[in-house]
Amino acid sequence: MTKITDSLKIGRDVIGREAEGLVALEASLGEDFITAVETILSGGGHLIVVGLGKSGHIGRKIAASFASTGTPAFFLHPSEAAHGDLGMIRSDAVILGLSNSGESDEVNGVISYANSLGNATLAITSAVHSTLARSVNTALILPDAPEACPNNLAPTTSTTLTLALGDALCVAVMQARGFTAEDFGQRHPAGKLGFGLQRLGDYLAGQTEDLPLVQSTTAMTDVILAMTSGGKGCVGVTHDERLVGIITDGDLRRAMGPDIMAQTAAGIMTTDPFALSPDMRMKDAVAAFSQRKIGNAFVLDGDEIIGLLDLKTLLATGNV
Repeated sequence: MTKITDSLKIGRDVIGREAEGLVALEASLGEDFITAVETILSGGGHLIVVGLGKSGHIGRKIAASFASTGTPAFFLHPSEAAHGDLGMIRSDAVILGLSNSGESDEVNGVISYANSLGNATLAITSAVHSTLARSVNTALILPDAPEACPNNLAPTTSTTLTLALGDALCVAVMQARGFTAEDFGQRHPAGKLGFGLQRLGDYLAGQTEDLPLVQSTTAMTDVILAMTSGGKGCVGVTHDERLVGIITDGDLRRAMGPDIMAQTAAGIMTTDPFALSPDMRMKDAVAAFSQRKIGNAFVLDGDEIIGLLDLKTLLATGNV
């Protein structure tokens, strides 16, 4: 029985073995990889990924990655396929079978059916002479790398290599399609990832709050009232409907003195304030806030003020 004090060494050994397998996988890529990419690109329908057991878990991730990067894809459970779900396969689909041994009856049954329809078929397997490798149009063969399991049994290195090869196919196809960050954002509207890819103009389009704005000639009493009622810690200063300055809480504190109430907005504002573009992505705007050590900025479309981005509001909503 292994002592728990050996856990660190074991963990490092496992990662080291899998890393060695990845290096071997990189060196093994060749013309078959290019053919597989071309096959996926030329498919007129979905990419359907099939696998059982641990390969099935990896297959779900591969299908999800393709679906989110411009290639319609889904995972098909091979056992369910044998009980009617083969009807999901159309003749224009590309089928990717995953099996380390290449001898999974369920996976090979799906490939056999797809071949009868004339589908393009691909495989990822470790066994070059297996039934699966011989049945598909193009087989991507994993290098001969031992499992990180001490018994060389539990899928460890093999599943890591399958996942990495799936990622490699996905990224190669994505780049060949010219898939952009904007495309990615459209498929990820929820969560922080989607929020970070959102354009400021789209984000502000759904806001109905009045902007905290004052004229350059506004008296200090009204400036303070506008700042307080706005709740954003700042007001924008305009002249002829153009933004000419900003007054933040910090500007107000720095201007404190016996004659502050005799001032106007123009007297204490920061001129030519940093502004954001409606085409800027949210993650870039937040990065600009951090770099400049500011908490808010107006969004301008030319001279038109279309909104205010406030870091405190973003933090309160959990978006950053």
